Amino acid sequence: MAKLKQPRKLRIKTGDTVQVIAGKDRGKTGKVLRTLLADNRVVVEGINMRTRHVKPKQDEESGRIVNQEAPIHASNVMLYSVEQKVASRIEMVLQEDGSKKRRLKKTGEILD
Repeated sequence: MAKLKQPRKLRIKTGDTVQVIAGKDRGKTGKVLRTLLADNRVVVEGINMRTRHVKPKQDEESGRIVNQEAPIHASNVMLYSVEQKVASRIEMVLQEDGSKKRRLKKTGEILD
């Protein structure tokens, strides 16, 4: 029997700007479109592009080629500061009002 995957908690959220640190797209930056918690992966805009050939569904339609983003493992991306133009790790900080916020370690920039 297959083991069920436990969803992991990612520090990367939808809408964050990330930089790829490993793989064929190393050095590129993009916005996170989706997070796949069960697989510990993220889908980044313009990164890890795959070509799909789509068959025509009706007689009048013609087939087409679709380019779409494929998921990339979350360990291969780092959060990216657009203002400072640097990738950084994340730390969780506790505010005075008791709320938790994400902060970039290199720049000190608060994300949430």
